[in-house]
Amino acid sequence: MALVPPLSEEAMDADLCAHVQFFKGPLGVIPNSVRTMAHRAPIARAFTDLNVAVMTDYGSGVTPEFKRLIGYVSSFASGCLYCQAHMILASERFNASEARLNDVFDFEASAAFTDAEKAALAFAQAATRVPNAVTPEVGARLKAHWDEGQIVEIMGVVALFGYLNRWNDSMGSALEDLPLSKGEARLAEATGWSVGKHR
Repeated sequence: MALVPPLSEEAMDADLCAHVQFFKGPLGVIPNSVRTMAHRAPIARAFTDLNVAVMTDYGSGVTPEFKRLIGYVSSFASGCLYCQAHMILASERFNASEARLNDVFDFEASAAFTDAEKAALAFAQAATRVPNAVTPEVGARLKAHWDEGQIVEIMGVVALFGYLNRWNDSMGSALEDLPLSKGEARLAEATGWSVGKHR
């Protein structure tokens, strides 16, 4: 049961409701997390703007598909079941291959990821851990493949999901039907994923 119930679109301020329609593109729904933030419209608006800025395709090679996979790895490392389901859905919607969708939770052993991508995903995993596990070696591996702007984009995704993982785990955000179905179909058998408290 969610700590705070999400607002319906009808209960939101009209301008905010229009603003958060952005999420229907990548996810097919306005997430309950954002609809809960809408109890304080400036928070929901600022979060939406941050999400747009972080997930934008800057043409740098950190693609929208790869950003969603980074979000998944970060959420997997934090244990946030809500965000894992959202990011496996979003990765699929951004045309991740079956091999990448099936292997992302074990990316180091997968031929579906390049050395550069593995370095970024290992960084995301280390940056998510508490205490932080980004060592000089993890940083050097990342810098061997990505430039400063690309690293800022990668870290932006990790930090965005740090916020979301804390929000959704603490608030007990209920999973919407579409991401719930993707979590069950793609993650339950492979990783032991379950909806848990996010029902």
